[in-house]
Amino acid sequence: MQPIESQVETGSAEFAENREAMLQAIARFREAEQRPVAVAADKGDRYRQRGWLLPRERLNRLLDPGAPFIELCSLAGYRLYDDNDGSGAGGGAICGIGRISGRRCMVRVDNYAVKGGTISPAGMDKALRMQQIARENHLPVVTLAQSGGANLMFANETFAPGGRGFANQARMSAAGIPQVTVVHGGATAGGAYQPGLSDYVVMVRGQTGMYLAGPPLLKAATGEIADEETLGGAEMHCRQSGSGDYLAEDDADGIRMAREIIAALPAGTPATATEDWRPPRYPEEELLGLIPADSRRPYDVREVLARLVDDSAILDFKPAFDRQTVCCHARIEGRVIGIIGNNGPITPPGANKAAQFIQLCEQGNTPLLFLHNTTGFMVGTEVERNGIIKHGSKMIQAVANASVPKISIVIGGSYGAGNYAMCGRGFDPRFIFAWPNSRTAVMGAAQAGKVLRIVTEQKMQRAGAVDEASLDKLEQDTAAFMEAGSDALSCSARLWDDGIIDPRDTRRLLGMLLEICREAELAPQRKNTFGVARF
Repeated sequence: MQPIESQVETGSAEFAENREAMLQAIARFREAEQRPVAVAADKGDRYRQRGWLLPRERLNRLLDPGAPFIELCSLAGYRLYDDNDGSGAGGGAICGIGRISGRRCMVRVDNYAVKGGTISPAGMDKALRMQQIARENHLPVVTLAQSGGANLMFANETFAPGGRGFANQARMSAAGIPQVTVVHGGATAGGAYQPGLSDYVVMVRGQTGMYLAGPPLLKAATGEIADEETLGGAEMHCRQSGSGDYLAEDDADGIRMAREIIAALPAGTPATATEDWRPPRYPEEELLGLIPADSRRPYDVREVLARLVDDSAILDFKPAFDRQTVCCHARIEGRVIGIIGNNGPITPPGANKAAQFIQLCEQGNTPLLFLHNTTGFMVGTEVERNGIIKHGSKMIQAVANASVPKISIVIGGSYGAGNYAMCGRGFDPRFIFAWPNSRTAVMGAAQAGKVLRIVTEQKMQRAGAVDEASLDKLEQDTAAFMEAGSDALSCSARLWDDGIIDPRDTRRLLGMLLEICREAELAPQRKNTFGVARF
């Protein structure tokens, strides 16, 4: 492998401009992430008077001190549905991967302090995504439950997916994936089945209320009058119904019990020791200035790699065959990985090259990393004659059928079928994250405006009158609409990724994700007698 010799002028005005633009983008998404945190904090005194810990306080007590936590889909539902002020970011829950009693787990903490923790359609999609990640990586699931259930304004959109969530729970249990739930508050109707389908259930004295129908509905349906404790309190369930396995005295005690349950489970596969490795030769801070503030300006993805991979060294695959699509082997924290990146549109040779490289990684059981920055597949008479459709289809087939772990990072644009070929959300990457400058859409905003203008102009010509002012407005409005809906915040709100990350955190995140994938591969697998789970 040959080290990359960087050609970037880090002291240039352009670099400084790029850096400032990236810092502003980071600030925007960090501000969006902090909105629900601030709303919860404002209510802190009220909830502490009831003896409740705030959601993130619960999370901090659950996780091992000092251990990293990968928060996932933190912007799910941001300003979608009824989230007018952005406080609903996260879809009603805080989710991620962290260590509990030394064991890596998928964690869900209902964010009861914002909108009662009610679940929007985006929140439901997030819950299903968390289950998928837990299943694929054989991660125990720990839930700190206290939710108002599904948002009734969107009940028709969450009802069927909710059933999928229950089926997933049953199938994960059959596959030997432990599920631990602490019921901190109310769990009504469908919400009662989530702890009911868990393997270990902790209830909190005087706080838990778990029933299929609460006291008001019970009275309306049957005429029976019962208080919450008698109907579905923690002591009743732990002592009589058997729905609760452990009775805790308060929030902190319930979390302590959850940690003890995880500690008592059969030991998970330890992380394999990595060989000695050297960090990149260039500081991660420089990632802020590498990406042009003007997305139309090209750059070499190898400059990004020089700040991500061990010793800034790569083994370039077919570098002269096609320069638009970069394929290489490298190491991240000592782990071999195959990387596919973009320096422009995907050409027929580039698609051919990528498909072959994916097959080689599949053969060698090498995880794949996709660094998205492409306008899509090249168009034009020449590339059509060179078989762009056929070669592009083969690349898409290779991506879809690769069974090795696939990780995607959207570091720039990810447009059209290029998003598919680079293992976008629709192709089930094991994990997918985005940089705050990224954009994902069917096509670029300017191109969309121009296309609609041309089509409309042709219609006007056939009608005998062309209104240039109307065409100008149509083009501008279309471009503005596409631009607004394709930025990182909008895409993350739709769960097109698992979260937005600071570029400087990319290498550390990749190291943890590769470790997670490796542990999942080494974990003992139990046959699922109920068939293949559908997520």
